Amino acid sequence: MITELLRVVHSRGASDLYLSTGRPPMLRLSGRIERLARQRLDAAGFEQLLRPIVPEETWELCQERGAADFAYSLPGVARFRVNLFKHERGLAAVLRVIPGEAVELDALGLPPAVRGLADLDSGLVLITGPTGSGKSTTLAALVHEMNQTRALHLVTIEDPIEFVHESACSLITQREVGAHTRSFSDALRAALREDPDVVLVGELRDLETIELALEAAETGVLVLGTLHTNSAAKTVDRIVNVFPAERQDGIRAMVGGLLEAVVAQQLVPRIAGGRIAAVELLLGTPALAAVIRQGKTHQIKGFLTSGRAQGMVAMDKSLEQLVEDKVVSGTDALKRADDKDAFRRWLAARGEPVDEAVGLRPV
Repeated sequence: MITELLRVVHSRGASDLYLSTGRPPMLRLSGRIERLARQRLDAAGFEQLLRPIVPEETWELCQERGAADFAYSLPGVARFRVNLFKHERGLAAVLRVIPGEAVELDALGLPPAVRGLADLDSGLVLITGPTGSGKSTTLAALVHEMNQTRALHLVTIEDPIEFVHESACSLITQREVGAHTRSFSDALRAALREDPDVVLVGELRDLETIELALEAAETGVLVLGTLHTNSAAKTVDRIVNVFPAERQDGIRAMVGGLLEAVVAQQLVPRIAGGRIAAVELLLGTPALAAVIRQGKTHQIKGFLTSGRAQGMVAMDKSLEQLVEDKVVSGTDALKRADDKDAFRRWLAARGEPVDEAVGLRPV
């Protein structure tokens, strides 16, 4: 029965399936939650539905810790990243659809300069955004591009493995936290002894992992990673601020010297249905390194504007372009704009209809 549900979710183009004890199955379609069936799942029904695809050790881990992750592959359809967890009514799960194959970079509608990141030999590249913004898809597309065009050793560290890459020009080694290693930091420490050219870290989630990623980039490895931040400036601050205050000056200097790019993205509903990524792209330069070293991250917005000739893009400019191309509505773009007052004025000057309540602070 679960496979039939997953086929329906995939065929409708949904991004997630939600199963929760005491609630009917639901899905996320074009960013919105919709009920998939009327019948509520009781505890027995939930277990009967999901247990057949959950590895035994994952089920036991969830019972012990309250949550666990795994991946499930439905041949001919897609892979699914699954988070199984306890809540007040029992068990629940969210199943995220992962395409069966990595998407080509050109198909993602990213700024053209993003393709150049696949040619880098060293440094730090960060893909950032809120949960469900397509970070994993962008990372997989970069790895796919490298795999098709360069002879490299790429090591990925994921929780769980999402896109499965078959080695082409490159040798790709994929490791899953829990199944193949105890933690991101353990796997990253081991990766440095595995002669990698590129290391992908699924999530830079704590001080130890971030510190090891910086050390890896400092040795000449290209490190690709993700963070849950919404802009390039916040990404730099997030990395620096995770360290104790007495170390932050040194970390700023390190990040400034190593940072090659920040790709900050968020998904916006298309007028015609589905969603599209609005993308902010910051590229590393000597001037940017100096700004980061001096702790003046508030100046990064200026770099995004002055760096347009190099391919840099500010989030609000990306959103403006999507509105101009009539791909997204002014209201949906305004909800995701960085400077909402300026964006509202821009929309008004164009005569774009917009929900006046969007972005206003309550009195």
